[in-house]
Amino acid sequence: NGSALSGFLLIGFSDRPQLELVLFGLILFLYLMTLLGNTTIILVSLVDSKLHTPMYFFLSHLSFLDLCFTSSIIPQLLINLGGSDKSITYSGCVAQLYVSLALGSTECVLLAVMSYDRYVAVCRPLHYTFVMRPRLCHILATMAWLSGVATTLVQSTLTLKLPFCGHHLVDHFFCEVPVLLKLACVDTTFNQAELFVASVIFLIVPVSLILVSYGCIVQAVLKIKSAAGRQKAFGTCSSHLMVVIIFYGTIIFMYLQPAKSRSKDQGKFVSLFYTVVTPMLNPLIYTLRNKEVKAALRKIMGKKSGGNQ
Repeated sequence: NGSALSGFLLIGFSDRPQLELVLFGLILFLYLMTLLGNTTIILVSLVDSKLHTPMYFFLSHLSFLDLCFTSSIIPQLLINLGGSDKSITYSGCVAQLYVSLALGSTECVLLAVMSYDRYVAVCRPLHYTFVMRPRLCHILATMAWLSGVATTLVQSTLTLKLPFCGHHLVDHFFCEVPVLLKLACVDTTFNQAELFVASVIFLIVPVSLILVSYGCIVQAVLKIKSAAGRQKAFGTCSSHLMVVIIFYGTIIFMYLQPAKSRSKDQGKFVSLFYTVVTPMLNPLIYTLRNKEVKAALRKIMGKKSGGNQ
Protein backbone atom coordinates (compact mmCIF):
# COMPACT_ATOMS: atom_id res chain seq x y z
CA ASN A 1 0.00 0.00 0.00
CA GLY A 2 3.09 2.20 -0.08
CA SER A 3 2.27 3.86 -3.37
CA ALA A 4 -1.13 4.93 -2.07
CA LEU A 5 0.55 6.75 0.82
CA SER A 6 1.97 9.32 -1.61
CA GLY A 7 -1.55 10.42 -2.51
CA PHE A 8 -4.28 10.06 -5.08
CA LEU A 9 -5.23 11.73 -8.34
CA LEU A 10 -8.81 12.99 -8.39
CA ILE A 11 -9.91 12.67 -12.00
CA GLY A 12 -13.13 14.55 -11.30
CA PHE A 13 -14.24 16.36 -14.44
CA SER A 14 -10.81 16.49 -16.12
CA ASP A 15 -12.14 14.40 -19.01
CA ARG A 16 -14.32 17.45 -19.82
CA PRO A 17 -11.86 20.37 -19.68
CA GLN A 18 -14.36 22.72 -21.36
CA LEU A 19 -16.70 22.12 -18.41
CA GLU A 20 -14.15 22.71 -15.64
CA LEU A 21 -14.04 26.51 -15.89
CA VAL A 22 -17.85 26.74 -15.88
CA LEU A 23 -18.05 24.40 -12.89
CA PHE A 24 -15.34 26.37 -11.06
CA GLY A 25 -17.33 29.61 -11.32
CA LEU A 26 -20.66 27.99 -10.47
CA ILE A 27 -19.35 25.96 -7.53
CA LEU A 28 -17.42 28.93 -6.11
CA PHE A 29 -20.61 31.04 -6.20
CA LEU A 30 -22.69 28.28 -4.57
CA TYR A 31 -20.01 27.71 -1.93
CA LEU A 32 -19.93 31.40 -0.99
CA MET A 33 -23.74 31.37 -0.81
CA THR A 34 -23.55 28.31 1.44
CA LEU A 35 -21.10 30.01 3.79
CA LEU A 36 -23.19 33.18 3.91
CA GLY A 37 -26.56 31.45 4.31
CA ASN A 38 -25.62 28.92 6.97
CA THR A 39 -23.54 31.40 8.96
CA THR A 40 -26.52 33.78 8.93
CA ILE A 41 -28.85 31.06 10.25
CA ILE A 42 -26.44 30.26 13.10
CA LEU A 43 -25.90 33.90 14.08
CA VAL A 44 -29.59 34.81 13.89
CA SER A 45 -30.50 31.79 16.04
CA LEU A 46 -27.93 32.85 18.64
CA VAL A 47 -28.66 36.60 18.67
CA ASP A 48 -32.48 36.67 18.62
CA SER A 49 -33.94 35.41 21.91
CA LYS A 50 -37.24 34.58 20.18
CA LEU A 51 -35.41 31.88 18.24
CA HIS A 52 -34.05 30.17 21.34
CA THR A 53 -36.37 27.22 20.77
CA PRO A 54 -35.77 23.52 20.02
CA MET A 55 -36.53 23.98 16.30
CA TYR A 56 -33.82 26.63 15.85
CA PHE A 57 -31.44 24.78 18.15
CA PHE A 58 -31.53 21.83 15.75
CA LEU A 59 -31.51 24.13 12.72
CA SER A 60 -28.28 25.71 14.01
CA HIS A 61 -26.75 22.24 14.26
CA LEU A 62 -27.91 21.50 10.70
CA SER A 63 -26.35 24.73 9.41
CA PHE A 64 -23.08 24.02 11.23
CA LEU A 65 -23.08 20.51 9.76
CA ASP A 66 -23.61 21.87 6.25
CA LEU A 67 -20.82 24.42 6.70
CA CYS A 68 -18.32 21.78 7.80
CA PHE A 69 -19.50 19.14 5.31
CA THR A 70 -19.21 21.34 2.26
CA SER A 71 -15.93 22.86 3.50
CA SER A 72 -14.38 19.39 3.75
CA ILE A 73 -14.91 18.86 0.00
CA ILE A 74 -15.35 22.09 -1.99
CA PRO A 75 -11.98 23.86 -1.39
CA GLN A 76 -10.09 20.82 -2.72
CA LEU A 77 -12.53 20.56 -5.63
CA LEU A 78 -11.98 24.23 -6.53
CA ILE A 79 -8.21 23.73 -6.45
CA ASN A 80 -8.49 20.75 -8.80
CA LEU A 81 -10.90 22.55 -11.14
CA GLY A 82 -8.83 25.74 -11.25
CA GLY A 83 -5.49 24.20 -12.21
CA SER A 84 -3.70 21.28 -13.80
CA ASP A 85 -2.84 19.67 -10.45
CA LYS A 86 -5.52 17.07 -9.68
CA SER A 87 -3.74 15.44 -6.76
CA ILE A 88 -4.73 15.07 -3.14
CA THR A 89 -2.36 13.86 -0.45
CA TYR A 90 -3.05 10.56 1.28
CA SER A 91 -3.61 12.33 4.60
CA GLY A 92 -5.90 14.82 2.85
CA CYS A 93 -7.92 11.99 1.35
CA VAL A 94 -8.16 10.26 4.73
CA ALA A 95 -9.32 13.48 6.42
CA GLN A 96 -11.84 14.14 3.66
CA LEU A 97 -13.18 10.59 3.90
CA TYR A 98 -13.60 10.63 7.69
CA VAL A 99 -15.00 14.15 8.01
CA SER A 100 -17.46 14.05 5.09
CA LEU A 101 -18.80 10.61 6.03
CA ALA A 102 -19.16 11.51 9.71
CA LEU A 103 -21.01 14.75 8.94
CA GLY A 104 -23.21 13.17 6.26
CA SER A 105 -24.23 10.36 8.62
CA THR A 106 -24.87 12.84 11.43
CA GLU A 107 -27.15 14.88 9.16
CA CYS A 108 -29.20 11.77 8.34
CA VAL A 109 -29.93 11.25 12.03
CA LEU A 110 -30.38 14.96 12.80
CA LEU A 111 -33.11 15.33 10.16
CA ALA A 112 -34.98 12.45 11.82
CA VAL A 113 -34.60 14.19 15.19
CA MET A 114 -35.98 17.40 13.67
CA SER A 115 -39.00 15.50 12.35
CA TYR A 116 -39.70 14.29 15.91
CA ASP A 117 -39.54 17.91 17.08
CA ARG A 118 -42.12 18.87 14.42
CA TYR A 119 -44.30 15.89 15.42
CA VAL A 120 -44.39 17.03 19.07
CA ALA A 121 -45.04 20.65 18.01
CA VAL A 122 -48.08 19.73 15.87
CA CYS A 123 -49.48 16.62 17.56
CA ARG A 124 -48.77 17.52 21.20
CA PRO A 125 -48.64 21.32 21.26
CA LEU A 126 -49.72 21.64 24.90
CA HIS A 127 -46.88 19.35 26.01
CA TYR A 128 -44.26 20.72 23.60
CA THR A 129 -42.34 22.83 26.12
CA PHE A 130 -42.26 19.97 28.64
CA VAL A 131 -41.30 17.23 26.15
CA MET A 132 -38.73 19.18 24.12
CA ARG A 133 -36.93 20.58 27.13
CA PRO A 134 -33.30 21.72 26.69
CA ARG A 135 -31.81 18.59 28.28
CA LEU A 136 -33.59 16.29 25.81
CA CYS A 137 -32.59 18.52 22.87
CA HIS A 138 -28.93 18.32 23.86
CA ILE A 139 -29.16 14.53 24.30
CA LEU A 140 -30.75 14.07 20.86
CA ALA A 141 -28.19 16.34 19.18
CA THR A 142 -25.33 14.51 20.93
CA MET A 143 -26.74 11.14 19.82
CA ALA A 144 -26.82 12.36 16.21
CA TRP A 145 -23.20 13.51 16.34
CA LEU A 146 -21.93 10.37 18.11
CA SER A 147 -23.73 8.03 15.70
CA GLY A 148 -22.13 9.83 12.75
CA VAL A 149 -18.66 9.58 14.27
CA ALA A 150 -19.15 5.89 15.17
CA THR A 151 -20.18 4.83 11.68
CA THR A 152 -17.33 6.69 9.99
CA LEU A 153 -14.78 5.08 12.30
CA VAL A 154 -16.01 1.68 11.14
CA GLN A 155 -16.61 2.34 7.43
CA SER A 156 -13.60 4.54 6.75
CA THR A 157 -11.19 2.34 8.69
CA LEU A 158 -12.36 -0.81 6.89
CA THR A 159 -11.98 0.97 3.55
CA LEU A 160 -8.51 2.35 4.23
CA LYS A 161 -7.24 -1.06 5.38
CA LEU A 162 -7.79 -2.43 1.87
CA PRO A 163 -4.67 -2.83 -0.30
CA PHE A 164 -4.80 -0.50 -3.29
CA CYS A 165 -1.78 -2.16 -4.99
CA GLY A 166 -0.50 1.04 -6.54
CA HIS A 167 -3.86 2.21 -7.89
CA HIS A 168 -4.17 5.93 -7.18
CA LEU A 169 -6.53 7.23 -9.86
CA VAL A 170 -9.79 8.16 -8.14
CA ASP A 171 -12.51 8.58 -10.77
CA HIS A 172 -14.36 11.14 -8.68
CA PHE A 173 -13.89 14.67 -7.31
CA PHE A 174 -13.51 13.68 -3.65
CA CYS A 175 -12.63 10.66 -1.54
CA GLU A 176 -15.68 8.64 -0.51
CA VAL A 177 -16.18 4.97 0.30
CA PRO A 178 -17.79 3.67 -2.94
CA VAL A 179 -15.08 5.07 -5.23
CA LEU A 180 -12.20 3.96 -2.99
CA LEU A 181 -13.59 0.42 -2.90
CA LYS A 182 -13.16 0.32 -6.67
CA LEU A 183 -9.40 0.89 -6.24
CA ALA A 184 -8.90 -2.19 -4.06
CA CYS A 185 -7.11 -5.14 -5.66
CA VAL A 186 -8.84 -7.69 -3.41
CA ASP A 187 -12.40 -8.92 -3.07
CA THR A 188 -14.54 -6.19 -1.47
CA THR A 189 -17.74 -8.19 -1.01
CA PHE A 190 -17.62 -7.76 2.78
CA ASN A 191 -17.02 -4.02 2.47
CA GLN A 192 -19.86 -3.65 -0.04
CA ALA A 193 -22.18 -5.55 2.30
CA GLU A 194 -21.10 -3.45 5.27
CA LEU A 195 -21.66 -0.26 3.25
CA PHE A 196 -25.14 -1.44 2.27
CA VAL A 197 -26.06 -2.26 5.89
CA ALA A 198 -24.77 1.13 7.08
CA SER A 199 -26.73 2.82 4.29
CA VAL A 200 -29.91 1.07 5.38
CA ILE A 201 -29.34 2.05 9.02
CA PHE A 202 -28.56 5.70 8.29
CA LEU A 203 -30.93 6.20 5.36
CA ILE A 204 -33.89 3.82 5.45
CA VAL A 205 -34.37 3.83 9.24
CA PRO A 206 -34.36 7.66 9.59
CA VAL A 207 -36.56 8.04 6.51
CA SER A 208 -39.01 5.51 8.00
CA LEU A 209 -39.12 7.45 11.28
CA ILE A 210 -39.65 10.69 9.35
CA LEU A 211 -42.52 9.14 7.36
CA VAL A 212 -44.16 7.92 10.57
CA SER A 213 -43.79 11.37 12.13
CA TYR A 214 -45.30 13.11 9.12
CA GLY A 215 -48.04 10.51 8.87
CA CYS A 216 -49.09 11.45 12.40
CA ILE A 217 -48.71 15.15 11.58
CA VAL A 218 -50.98 14.85 8.53
CA GLN A 219 -53.64 13.05 10.60
CA ALA A 220 -53.48 15.74 13.28
CA VAL A 221 -53.63 18.59 10.75
CA LEU A 222 -56.64 17.11 8.93
CA LYS A 223 -58.53 17.16 12.23
CA ILE A 224 -58.09 20.93 12.50
CA LYS A 225 -61.35 22.53 11.41
CA SER A 226 -60.14 25.97 10.34
CA ALA A 227 -58.26 26.39 7.06
CA ALA A 228 -55.97 28.97 8.66
CA GLY A 229 -55.08 26.52 11.42
CA ARG A 230 -54.26 23.78 8.92
CA GLN A 231 -52.15 26.17 6.86
CA LYS A 232 -50.22 27.30 9.94
CA ALA A 233 -49.59 23.69 11.03
CA PHE A 234 -48.36 22.67 7.58
CA GLY A 235 -46.25 25.83 7.43
CA THR A 236 -44.25 24.80 10.51
CA CYS A 237 -43.28 21.55 8.78
CA SER A 238 -43.02 22.40 5.08
CA SER A 239 -39.45 23.74 5.20
CA HIS A 240 -38.13 20.70 7.01
CA LEU A 241 -40.02 18.37 4.66
CA MET A 242 -38.50 20.06 1.59
CA VAL A 243 -34.99 19.68 3.02
CA VAL A 244 -35.66 16.02 3.82
CA ILE A 245 -36.87 15.25 0.29
CA ILE A 246 -33.89 16.96 -1.38
CA PHE A 247 -31.26 15.50 0.96
CA TYR A 248 -32.49 11.92 1.25
CA GLY A 249 -33.55 11.72 -2.39
CA THR A 250 -30.03 12.30 -3.70
CA ILE A 251 -28.24 10.29 -0.97
CA ILE A 252 -30.49 7.23 -1.38
CA PHE A 253 -30.05 7.40 -5.16
CA MET A 254 -26.28 7.43 -4.66
CA TYR A 255 -25.79 4.82 -1.94
CA LEU A 256 -28.64 2.34 -2.37
CA GLN A 257 -28.58 2.06 -6.15
CA PRO A 258 -26.65 -1.03 -7.38
CA ALA A 259 -23.13 0.07 -8.32
CA LYS A 260 -23.28 -1.68 -11.71
CA SER A 261 -26.39 0.25 -12.78
CA ARG A 262 -24.86 3.65 -12.00
CA SER A 263 -22.66 5.37 -14.59
CA LYS A 264 -19.55 7.20 -13.35
CA ASP A 265 -20.78 10.58 -14.68
CA GLN A 266 -24.16 10.04 -13.07
CA GLY A 267 -22.49 9.37 -9.72
CA LYS A 268 -20.34 12.49 -9.99
CA PHE A 269 -23.22 14.84 -10.75
CA VAL A 270 -25.47 13.34 -8.06
CA SER A 271 -22.61 13.72 -5.56
CA LEU A 272 -22.11 17.29 -6.78
CA PHE A 273 -25.75 17.99 -5.98
CA TYR A 274 -25.69 16.79 -2.37
CA THR A 275 -22.23 18.23 -1.60
CA VAL A 276 -22.69 21.64 -3.22
CA VAL A 277 -26.34 22.42 -3.96
CA THR A 278 -28.15 20.92 -0.95
CA PRO A 279 -26.06 22.73 1.73
CA MET A 280 -26.77 25.99 -0.11
CA LEU A 281 -30.50 25.33 -0.44
CA ASN A 282 -31.12 24.49 3.24
CA PRO A 283 -30.72 28.06 4.63
CA LEU A 284 -32.61 29.49 1.63
CA ILE A 285 -35.56 27.16 2.24
CA TYR A 286 -35.70 27.97 5.96
CA THR A 287 -35.18 31.70 5.42
CA LEU A 288 -37.57 32.33 2.54
CA ARG A 289 -40.35 30.17 3.97
CA ASN A 290 -40.02 31.19 7.62
CA LYS A 291 -41.57 34.39 8.94
CA GLU A 292 -39.70 34.19 12.26
CA VAL A 293 -36.27 34.04 10.62
CA LYS A 294 -37.15 36.88 8.22
CA ALA A 295 -38.42 38.99 11.13
CA ALA A 296 -35.22 38.29 13.08
CA LEU A 297 -33.10 39.30 10.06
CA ARG A 298 -35.05 42.54 9.62
CA LYS A 299 -34.66 43.26 13.33
CA ILE A 300 -30.89 42.73 13.23
CA MET A 301 -30.46 44.71 10.00
CA GLY A 302 -32.61 47.48 11.47
CA LYS A 303 -30.37 47.69 14.55
CA LYS A 304 -27.25 47.83 12.39
CA SER A 305 -28.62 50.55 10.11
CA GLY A 306 -29.85 52.46 13.13
CA GLY A 307 -26.46 52.21 14.78
CA ASN A 308 -24.70 53.53 11.66
CA GLN A 309 -26.83 56.68 11.48
